Amino acid sequence: MTTAGAGQSGDVPETPRARILLAADATVTEWSPEAERLLGHRSQEMAGRPLSSLLVRPEPAEGAALPHAPPACGGCRARLRDRSGRPVEVEWWMCPLPAAEGPATWAVFLAPARATPPCAFDRAILDALLTESPVGLHVLDTDLRLMRFNIASPGMRGVPAEGVVGKPAREVAPTVVTDTAERLMREVLSTGEPVIDFVQPGYPPADPHDEHTFSLSAFRLCDPAGEPLGVATLATDITERHRYRERLELLNDASTRIGTTLDLTRTARELAETAVGRVADAVSVDVLDSVHRGEAPEPGPIPPEMTFCRTAFRTTEAAGLQPAYAVGEKASYRFPTPLTQCLADLRPRLIREVEDGEWLAHDPLRAGHMRAGRVHSMMVVPLTARGVVLGVAGFYRSVTSAPFDDGDLTIAGELAAYTALGLDNARRYTREHTAALVLQNSLLPGRLPAQNAVEAAFGYLPGHAGGPWYDVIPLSGARTALVVGDVAGQGMRAVASMGRLRAAIRTLAALDLAPDEVLAHLGDLVLELAEEGHPALANDPLDVPPTTATCACAVYDPVSRRLVVARAGHPAPLLVHPDGHVAPADAPCGPPLGVDGPSYEAWETELPEGSLIALYTEGLVGGSPEDGPGAARLRRVLAQQHTCVREACDTVVYTQLSGRTEDNVVLLLARTRVLHDDQVASWTFPSDPAIVATARTLAERQLASWGLSDLTFTTEMIVSELVTNAIRYAPGTIQVRLIRDRALICEVTDGNSAAPHVRHPRTTDESGRGLLLVAQLTARWGTRGTHHGKTIWTEQTLPPPAADPPSAAPDTGGAS
Repeated sequence: MTTAGAGQSGDVPETPRARILLAADATVTEWSPEAERLLGHRSQEMAGRPLSSLLVRPEPAEGAALPHAPPACGGCRARLRDRSGRPVEVEWWMCPLPAAEGPATWAVFLAPARATPPCAFDRAILDALLTESPVGLHVLDTDLRLMRFNIASPGMRGVPAEGVVGKPAREVAPTVVTDTAERLMREVLSTGEPVIDFVQPGYPPADPHDEHTFSLSAFRLCDPAGEPLGVATLATDITERHRYRERLELLNDASTRIGTTLDLTRTARELAETAVGRVADAVSVDVLDSVHRGEAPEPGPIPPEMTFCRTAFRTTEAAGLQPAYAVGEKASYRFPTPLTQCLADLRPRLIREVEDGEWLAHDPLRAGHMRAGRVHSMMVVPLTARGVVLGVAGFYRSVTSAPFDDGDLTIAGELAAYTALGLDNARRYTREHTAALVLQNSLLPGRLPAQNAVEAAFGYLPGHAGGPWYDVIPLSGARTALVVGDVAGQGMRAVASMGRLRAAIRTLAALDLAPDEVLAHLGDLVLELAEEGHPALANDPLDVPPTTATCACAVYDPVSRRLVVARAGHPAPLLVHPDGHVAPADAPCGPPLGVDGPSYEAWETELPEGSLIALYTEGLVGGSPEDGPGAARLRRVLAQQHTCVREACDTVVYTQLSGRTEDNVVLLLARTRVLHDDQVASWTFPSDPAIVATARTLAERQLASWGLSDLTFTTEMIVSELVTNAIRYAPGTIQVRLIRDRALICEVTDGNSAAPHVRHPRTTDESGRGLLLVAQLTARWGTRGTHHGKTIWTEQTLPPPAADPPSAAPDTGGAS
C-alpha cells in the first residue's frame, strides 16, 4: 500500500513506520507491532480508543491536531504520549481505505520525527537559491519574461526586483540574452531538452561597463499536468576562469607562432599578429638598429639616444590607429618617457590612464598620435634575451573599454620573452649569415680572367650562405675551363667546403687533366674532407651529414673548336648553336662528389664559332628537373638572339626569377671564339736530329710574319731544346705548334707519355740543362697528356711594341 500525499510533502522516512487502522469515527481498529515499539501501548489497550486520546495538548502551534475524521494528508508533525506518559515527536501520514460497503476507514503511518522537517528543507533551499546562492537563478515564463531571479548572483546583485520583474529577459540584459541565447531557451520550452554549459559573454545589469563571461544552463518548468510553465536558467560567472584559459591558449599559440623563422622582421611581425585583437588594439615593435645588422649592445640597460628601427606595427580594423613612425623608419626615444624608463631598468611599464601622464609633453609626436587614436591605456615592455636589450614592444588600447591590468602586463611580458628569444636567434643568424656571405664572396671570383677562347659573363644571386661557385680557368694551348658547382647545405661549413673545392679544381685544372679526371680527383677529396670532419661532428647535436657537392666542368679549345664536358650530379650544360638550336650536353651524369658510384665519363663535341655554353645551378630553374618547366623556359630565353653575353645573362635572370629567391643562383654563359689559321702554325716532323734546324727556321719565319721578331732568339732556343728532347726520348713523329694568343705559345707533342722534370745539374755535368733553360726563358711552361703521348708547352709574354693580339673579351664579370 502506498501513502497518498507523499509526493506533496516529501519522501517517506527510511525508518520503519508504525501502521494504525482507524474506523470512520477515528477509533483504533488495528495497532501494529511497530506502533507498540514506537509508543509502548499494546494493541489490546488501544483497540476502540480514539487516536486523538494520545495527543499532547495544548501546543497547537507545534503540530497539527489529529482530526476526529482526518482528511487525506501527510507529512505532518505531532506529539503523542507514550505508555509512560512522555511526549514523543512523530511524523504522520494518513490515507483513506475505500470499502466496498459501509463508511471508509483510514490508515495512519507514524515514524519518529526527524530533526528538520522536509518542508523546512524545501523552504531553505528555495530561499538560498533566490537570495544567497552565487549561482544566478532566473525563472522566465513562456514568453521569456523575468518572473523570479536570484538577487545575490553577480549579474543581478543590487538590481531592484520591482524594476525588472515582468519585463522580457532580452530587455533586462540585452548583451547577455542574445539572439542565440533566446533561441536556445525557446528550444528548451518546446522540446524539454535541457541546455548545459552554454558560454555567453556580455555586460550584465549589475556591471554594465565590464564584460563578463557566463556559463548558462536551462531547463523547462512544468505544472503537475506536464504543461510548460516557463524556463529556469542557471548562470555561473566564469569570467576569471575564461580569461585564464584564454591566456593559456594565447601563450600556447605564441609559443608556436612567434619565432618560426630566423628572420628578424618576421619575428617582430609575428608578435604583433599574435597580440592584436587578443591583448591589445595595436602593437608596435621597435628593434635596435644595430641588432638588424647582427650586432648586439653590451648587457644591461642602454642609453635613450640609441637608434631604433620600427620593425612591426599592427592594429585592429575597429581601432584604426596610425603609427608615429612607419615600419622601417629609424628614430630615438625622447627622455623621459615610459620607453626610456623601461630601458633604464629593464622593467615593463603599465600606464592605465594615458591621458593623465605628464610624460606626454616630452614626446609630442607619439602623444599626438595617441590622442588622435583615443588611446587610453598602454604597456611598454623591453625585449631582452640573455641579458641583452634587443628592442621595445608597445601595447595600446583605444576601442577596448577596459584598461590594461596586471594580468595583461604578465601576458605581455611572456609574449615579449618569446619574441626576444626569436629576435636574438635571428640576430645571431644574421651575424653568422653575414660573416658566411662575406667569406663566400671573398672565395668567389670578383671578375673573370682575361682569355680569348670565349666571351664569358656570369650571374650570381646569393640567397642563404651556401656553397655554389663558378670559375673560368685559362688553360694551356689557349683553352679555357668553365666550372659551376654547388656544395650541399648552408652556413660556414658549406662555404668553407666550397672554398676548398674551388681551390682544388683550379689546381687540378692547372695540371691539364681531363674534366673526368678532375672530377674523379675532386670526388676523392670530398670523401677525405668528410672523413676528416666526421670525428669533430660526433658530438654535434645538429648531426651535420658528410659534405657532398655537384659539379659540371667543360673545357673548350678555340683551335680545334672541341668542347669536353663531364659532370657529377649536376644539371647538364646547355649548348646553343648560332641558329638558335638549344640542346643539353649529352655528358653522362656521374654521382655527386663525395658519393661512391661509377667513374665519371667525358663527352666531347665540336661547336661552331659563336655557340653559347650555359652552365647553371638548380636554383635558376627552381629545382625542377632538366625537362621541367623551369628548364624549358631557360632554353627558350637562350634561343633568342642577344647582342652580347652580358645581355643574355641579364635576360635569363629577369625571366627565370620573378621574385627574390632564398636559393643561391649561379649562371655562367660563354660564347665560343675560334683562333683562325693566321693565329696558329703547325708542323709535323719525323724523329730525326736533322729536323731541329728546320724547326728553328720555320719558327723564325712564322714569328717574322706575325711581327714578333723580337722573340725569335728565345723561341729558337725553346724549339731547339724541346724538339731535341722529343727526338731523344720519344718514338714516332713530332709536332711543333705556335699559337699567337694573349701570349706566344709554343707546343711540342711527341709519343712518349712520360712527363719531363727540371733537373738541377752540377757544374761538371754535360747535360740536363735544357728544361732549366726553357723555364728561365718563358713566363710559364708545363706538360699535358694526350691520347698517344704528351705535349710540352711554353708561354712567352708578347713584347709591347709588337702588334696587338686579337681584342680581348670585355670585362663582363659582376653579379646581376
